[in-house]
Amino acid sequence: MAKFASFGVLAAAATLAQATSLAEMCTDAKAKAAVPSTGLLPGIVTSDVDVTANPVYNETVSDEDYYPDATFSFCNVTMSYSHNGKDDKVLLNFWLPSPEKFSNRWVSTGGFGFAINAESNLPGGVIYGAATGRTDGGFGGFDVEFDGVFPLANGTSNLEALYMFGYQAHSEMSSIGKAFTKNFFGLGDSKLYSYYQGCSEGGREGFSQVQRFPDEWDGAVIGAPAIRYGQQQVNHLFPQVVEKTLDYAPPYCELEKIVNLTISACDPLDGKADGVVGRSDLCKLHFEFNSTIGEEYYCASSGSTPAQSGSVTKAGAKLADTIYNGLLDSEGRRAYFWYQYGAEMEDAETEYSSSTGEWEIDISSLGGEWVTRCLQLLELDNISTLEGVSYDTLRDWMLEGLQRYEDVLQTTWPDLSRFEATGGKIISYHGEQDPSIPTASSVRFHESVRSTLYGNESFAKSTASLNEWYRLFLVPGAAHCATNPLQPNGPFPQTSLGSLIEWVEKDDMPVTLNATVLAGEHKGEQQQLCAWPLRPLWKNNGTTMSCVFNQESYDTWIYDLDAYDIPVY
Repeated sequence: MAKFASFGVLAAAATLAQATSLAEMCTDAKAKAAVPSTGLLPGIVTSDVDVTANPVYNETVSDEDYYPDATFSFCNVTMSYSHNGKDDKVLLNFWLPSPEKFSNRWVSTGGFGFAINAESNLPGGVIYGAATGRTDGGFGGFDVEFDGVFPLANGTSNLEALYMFGYQAHSEMSSIGKAFTKNFFGLGDSKLYSYYQGCSEGGREGFSQVQRFPDEWDGAVIGAPAIRYGQQQVNHLFPQVVEKTLDYAPPYCELEKIVNLTISACDPLDGKADGVVGRSDLCKLHFEFNSTIGEEYYCASSGSTPAQSGSVTKAGAKLADTIYNGLLDSEGRRAYFWYQYGAEMEDAETEYSSSTGEWEIDISSLGGEWVTRCLQLLELDNISTLEGVSYDTLRDWMLEGLQRYEDVLQTTWPDLSRFEATGGKIISYHGEQDPSIPTASSVRFHESVRSTLYGNESFAKSTASLNEWYRLFLVPGAAHCATNPLQPNGPFPQTSLGSLIEWVEKDDMPVTLNATVLAGEHKGEQQQLCAWPLRPLWKNNGTTMSCVFNQESYDTWIYDLDAYDIPVY
């Protein structure tokens, strides 16, 4: 691939600084001139061969969870790069604001599931005047996900793709993207603020960056991060193994009824009756699943699934109680934790067999594909059977994943002292009724950082020290990186990137985090989220909220993972 030797930063700045409109700025020629050739990570080879630039006018976004409604124009740039000595190609896509809206900011974005990118995340940065980027990781296109290139073949890993997915691709994108942005807008030596925003896998990618490349970032918004692959992927199989062990695969309608009854019972525990479980910790302390026994349920037929009716059984209540308690091995030692009370039981969903007329276990592809592709290195999308799979098997799979991917997907390095030293800031959030990644996962990492960096201080002092630059907010009622149709009146931190920018650039720390009710009868209402370990408590008939600390409630979030002989941060 052809290197750029003739276009230096100063030459590019002189050319591009003259552009005063999006039409003048957003051309192939000017984008080619902005491709950086120096100051990049070692081994990066850039080229002008694949560079394209297209202006997009009056793009409109609405009803999104990660950014407010907006109309904006931008320059859509694509380019590629390679690695010295390799015959590879990595695609990049940048959305750059029109020149009058650019605010000297760069935002990297991540993906979801096994996807390393999501185009839907790009508006979130442009809205705040930031050049915003995504990468394909070198997987062969923006629509190709990690599980499409891993393993390389049966029995053969794909280490290049693994480490690109784990952290390398995002580091390289930010290096190129920031240099490109400075050239494109003619910034010279002016400050370019650097941010990251992502949720789920995108949240894990964000933590991979601040943990490994602390000097590269001014701040990160990290939602529900998938940081503990070894445990969290296998965890999706736990409910099915419970169903197998207890020999009870219920109609899913029965489980839905238990969840809805939990929400109704626990809704008022935070002092506000709005259909939202704002205090799942109090729910865990006071709610008993046996209280649901005998309650009637009904779900209408849908497609090949017949109507379901009946009443909650003792077996159903025991199943729910066992699942929400989390994975214990045969010796009663804890291997992992489960979702909060009130979270949907998606992983326990059964399927109806028209041939037998019975409800049967439905093996989660989220967990099964992890076992086949990443542990067994087989090009299979799921395991075929749970025969012989016990709680101990799940524990062993969790340990195997932790050991094999500790340096790349187990993104839990708790020593963030270098990031703190740079003045970096983190806003992390997690839906309290997340049914995909346990909310307690984010609590555990936050507490691991606190004890690692401030272990010699008291709990109160160490918490205050950490909250000066890394604040965690639990989102009442929210699901996984999204609002929750079961609790539509719950708020969501839609403008968290804006709050981070205010914190970094104006030293305006979000003591509480602004959140907006995006659906339901209270749509548009603004609420505030409490910073961990404080929890919301409403008074005066649900009109006044305080952020309070209660030791008994705090303890429900803290788990001893004693099934392992090594720390699990």
